[in-house]
Amino acid sequence: MSEDLTRRLVAAQFPQWADLPVRRVAEEGWDNQTFHLGAEMSVRLPSASPYALAVEKEHRWLPVLAPHLSLSIPVPLAKGAPGEGYPYAWSVYRWLDGEPASRATIADLTELGTALAGFLAALQRVDAGSGPGPGLHNWYRGGTLATYDELTREALAKLDGHRRTDLAREIWRTALRSRWDGRPVWFHGDVAADNLLIRDGELAAVIDFGTCGVGDPACDLAIAWTLLTGESRTAFRTGLSVDTESWSRGRGWALWKALTACAGALEQGGPELAAATWVLDQIYEEYEQSN
Repeated sequence: MSEDLTRRLVAAQFPQWADLPVRRVAEEGWDNQTFHLGAEMSVRLPSASPYALAVEKEHRWLPVLAPHLSLSIPVPLAKGAPGEGYPYAWSVYRWLDGEPASRATIADLTELGTALAGFLAALQRVDAGSGPGPGLHNWYRGGTLATYDELTREALAKLDGHRRTDLAREIWRTALRSRWDGRPVWFHGDVAADNLLIRDGELAAVIDFGTCGVGDPACDLAIAWTLLTGESRTAFRTGLSVDTESWSRGRGWALWKALTACAGALEQGGPELAAATWVLDQIYEEYEQSN
């Protein structure tokens, strides 16, 4: 996708915005290509058909969720249709200012852990009766960890001799044995640093609800090992009142991601391998301290 394609899509389907400048955002995710539209809007173009499944879902549910939440979330303004050679539905959103969460942008990690817990607790309290359950639209977030057992085992086999796979297997087995109480609630599905926006050092918004749904919210706990540490991790867990079984499944979600990332980057090395290894170290340390 390009700026020119985005301009043509906007001009053809939303002529009231045809004169606004379009430029690619500085940082964007894998699932969507994102562009500034003027100063107050953004355009998101799904990069493949599975990601386009989230467009209708976000337009249906984000306006329902927003009034109940403690932080800003994306506000859909318009839904685009395939056109100009682009094959998927797409979206125009109100622009949310902020920088992705990182050690450099966060003023107090423990305060962020508390604020994020409050946000997720509010999200879980929203009526989930008719919300979308786990499926292809969110890569089965909210469902059982066993969905990713084969991929995890493949990553472990590749990492044998390179990382502490004996401990990783123990943690993974423990996560698979844990039990969910079966009460479906709303979850975000991809609570990651890139989806947390920081303004003036504080958590201001949560973006990218493409993997949201209703089910087991343990997938939202992975941030406890991918960003938080020590006191901030404790504050996050306390704020959400997470029981031992759910915490174990959340650790499992973080482990699956870290193992697959580590295995994928093993030969190339570089920052991706370093980041995945850091998460594994966090998981191992926290698990050993709690057992």
